[in-house]
Parts: sequence; structure tokens; C-alpha cells
Amino acid sequence: MSDDHHHDISQADAEAAVRTLIRWAGDNPDREGLLETPKRVAKSYRELFQGYETDPREYLEKTFEEVGGYDELVVLKDIRFVSFCEHHMLPVVGRAHVGYLPTNRVVGISKLARVVQGYGRRLQIQEKMTSEIAKAIHEVLRPHGVGVVIEAEHSCMTLRGVNVPGASLSTSHLIGVVRDDPRTREEFFRLARS
Repeated sequence: MSDDHHHDISQADAEAAVRTLIRWAGDNPDREGLLETPKRVAKSYRELFQGYETDPREYLEKTFEEVGGYDELVVLKDIRFVSFCEHHMLPVVGRAHVGYLPTNRVVGISKLARVVQGYGRRLQIQEKMTSEIAKAIHEVLRPHGVGVVIEAEHSCMTLRGVNVPGASLSTSHLIGVVRDDPRTREEFFRLARS
């Protein structure tokens, strides 16, 4: 596990920060129900921010196969992910739909899901995450085109501030024929949204 980004911050430092937040919120970190909370929060953050430990492109680079002649869109729908918005560090929960038109390289569909999760498990902006996924697929698989659509609910909107439960943000990033050829674009959206 590459620790270069948080090598100077120990688990104890992270737990102390959580204790501080608990006190700041108005509670006592030493009461029984909260004693283990700093450890649990640090552990769950380590999991939720796992995207920093991986280069999602590696999932694609290691696993593509040559396929001569398959020239239909490959679309994987409803890849569930949990991310964190970089403005409030609150969860963003959503689904990604990822498609590409292969030239001669395809990957196992589980790898597409891993790319989504690799970029998701970071502090993110949905628009940036959408384009990062599309670019990774485009650069590694060199397909004729790529389409990525993400629909997600942002806790920073639904839980606080403007407080609009159920509001969902939709973003898309299209490359190559999926962007430029109306028929391919339409087919991608039809498959992704169906």
C-alpha cells in the first residue's frame, strides 16, 4: 500500500482529530458510546478514501484483451459508488453508466466497475470524476469512443443548506464517436438510461 500521501500522519493523529470534532460538536469523546468512535471513523475513512492508494488506470492496463472485429458498444450500467464531495466531505452516492466502442481492446466488466470506484473513493467533484473515468478508458483502451454518465445524490445538498431531498445531479463526458456521431451517441444514452 503506497503511503506517500499520508506517511506523516499517524492513525493516532487521525483519531485525535475525530475526538476534537466530537468535542467541538458538543459531546464528550470519553463517554462510553463514543470511546471507540475515533478508531471506527479513521478505519472507515481509510476505506472510503482507498482511491488514493490505487491508480485506476492499472486495472485497465493489466487486463485488456485483443478482440478483432467486435464493433458494437459495450455498456455497463448501474455501477454503484460512494464518493465524498470535496467541499463538505459529505457522501455522494450514485450510479455510473460507462460505455465504449472498442477498436481491438476490451476489458472484463469488473475492471470498469473498479475504475469507477478507484476515482470515486477520493474527495471529488462529480464533473471531474466523470471526465477522469472517461479519459482513463480512452487513453488505455484506445476505443473509437467513450461515454460516461453519472447520476448521484449529494448529501451536502440533501442533508444541509438548501436541503432538497432526492435531488440528483447528472453529468456526462463523451469522447470520440460517442460524442461526434449522433447515432452512436443516441444509442449510448438509450442503453445507459434504459
